[in-house]
Amino acid sequence: MSREPSLNGYLHFEAVARRGSLSKAADELSVSPSAVSQQIRLLEQQYGLKLFRREGRNMSLTIEGEQLFQASSVAIRILRDARRHLGKTHESRRLNLRVAPSFGVRWLGPRLSGFLAKNPEWDIRVDAAPYPTDFDREVMDLDIRYGLGNWAGYHLRPILPDLVLPLCSPAYRDRLLAETSDPDSVLQEAKLIDSARALCQWDYWLARHEIAGVSNRKSILINRSSMAIQLAVDGMGVVLESLTLAAQEVRSGALVPLTPSIGVVSFPAYWVVCPNRYVNRRIVKVFTDWLSAAAEAHGRDMQKLIRRHKLTIQEIDGLSELAASNETEV
Repeated sequence: MSREPSLNGYLHFEAVARRGSLSKAADELSVSPSAVSQQIRLLEQQYGLKLFRREGRNMSLTIEGEQLFQASSVAIRILRDARRHLGKTHESRRLNLRVAPSFGVRWLGPRLSGFLAKNPEWDIRVDAAPYPTDFDREVMDLDIRYGLGNWAGYHLRPILPDLVLPLCSPAYRDRLLAETSDPDSVLQEAKLIDSARALCQWDYWLARHEIAGVSNRKSILINRSSMAIQLAVDGMGVVLESLTLAAQEVRSGALVPLTPSIGVVSFPAYWVVCPNRYVNRRIVKVFTDWLSAAAEAHGRDMQKLIRRHKLTIQEIDGLSELAASNETEV
C-alpha cells in the first residue's frame, strides 16, 4: 500500500458495496459516477487488491472487498452515530447514563424526578444493563457501577455503600424464632434466598459470622435483587440483601431483620465511573454532585432505619476477602 487511503475513499467504497453500482452510489453521495469510480480505482491501487468484480453496470465484492466492507461499514456507522450525538448535544442537554438494573429501578428511578425538577432543560437517557460501558465505542457519559471499585484507568467516585443483612417477612421470622433464638439454629431451619450477582453472598456471610452447619444454603438462587427481595416479602425464605435496595420494604414493615444480634455488613459498592477526560464535562459534574447529595440524604435515612431496628454495623475495611469470595458484578 503506497499510503493510507483517505476517509473519502472509504465512504465511496462503502456506498458502492452497499448499493451495488457506481451510479446509485453517486446519487447517494451527490457526486458524479466518474468521481466515485476514481475513488474506487485509487483505493484498489493503494491496497494493491481488486475490491470489486465488474459485471456490466453492476459491481460485486471480491473476498478481499467483503472483508474491507465489513470493517469500513462498522467504522462509518460509529462516525455517523457520533455526528448525530454531537448534533443532539448541541441542540439540547442530554445525559447518557448506564446503571445496574436493580439499583436503577429501586434507588435511582424514584429520585430522578428530583434531578429533572432542578434541571428541566436537560434530557436523560438511562440504560439499565448489568455490563460496564465501553466508553471508546459507546455514546455514554458515565456509569453507576456496582462492584469493588477496581476498574483501572477510569475516574472513580464512591457514591453509596452496601448495607447487607438477612431479611425476611415478619411472619417467616416469627415462625423461625418460635423454635429457637440462636442465629445458627435459625438459619439451619430457614430457606436461604441468594442474589446471584451480589458481592456479599451467603457462603461468604456465613463464614464471616462463623455460622456452621447450614446445609441447605442457596436453596433459592435469583439473578436479580428485585426478584430476591420480592420472594422474601412473599414469605419464601430469608434473603441476604442490601438495605439500600430493600429500604422501602423494611421501612413499611414488609421485611424485617432476621435478628438484631447479627448486624449489618457495610462496604463501598456503588460508584460513578467515567473516563478521566469526562470529569470536567458540565453535565457529568452537575449530575454527580446531585447524586452525591441524594446519597447523603439516603445515608441519613439508613441510619434512622438501623437505629430503629437496633442494628450494629460491621465495616469491611479491605475488600480483598470479599473479592476472593465473589468477583461478580451487577
